[in-house]
Amino acid sequence: MNYPAIADHLRTRGREVSIEAIEEAELRARVRLDAELARGASTEGRTAQDSYLAYLLEGIGIAAPDEVEAAADFRRSYNAPAGLFNIADPAALRAIQQVKSAGLVAGVVSNSNGWARALLAGAGLGDALDFVIDSAVVGVEKPDPRIFRLGLEQAGVAAHEAVYVGDLYSVDVLGSRAAGLGAILLDPRGFWGPRDCATARDLLEATGLILGTAGGTVGQEQA
Repeated sequence: MNYPAIADHLRTRGREVSIEAIEEAELRARVRLDAELARGASTEGRTAQDSYLAYLLEGIGIAAPDEVEAAADFRRSYNAPAGLFNIADPAALRAIQQVKSAGLVAGVVSNSNGWARALLAGAGLGDALDFVIDSAVVGVEKPDPRIFRLGLEQAGVAAHEAVYVGDLYSVDVLGSRAAGLGAILLDPRGFWGPRDCATARDLLEATGLILGTAGGTVGQEQA
């Protein structure tokens, strides 16, 4: 997520909020949002998107209706129609290269609005990936097992040979498990608490788990 862009917006509203504080609030917001997603809300739906933003803002002490509405207007207009998720994790390319060097297939299965492939290319990751599956393009979204099976088809592997790494428990972990894949939950700060799945603090730690090397507890969404 483009935390600097959010900080810039807040600055125009007279609020100085550090990028680190925004990142922490966003990571906590994911955990809160997961309860709604577990009840069947779509990650791409307006209700979930509005809740996600509200939770993030609450995390940095912003609850005034006019500020929430201003932030919502900013989110809808920023980098439209692709949106705020337009910066690569600093470890992403290295993580992909590591699994590719080990002879594995690396791809993305994303709930998105049709712009996942373009966003990944713009972030410098497109050429490193073997495939990209965008829910808006294929007509089915996580946690529906069918979208993970499309990933398996693209990867050319059986479910038990694949691992999916994501940052939402009910969508990524439970969804990929329902399709028979292994699952890793990205949890940079430990905000998810105890979970019945492998967790990793970052993408390189996840890669370590996948490859069985030191330093892993087993990111990049991968099949």
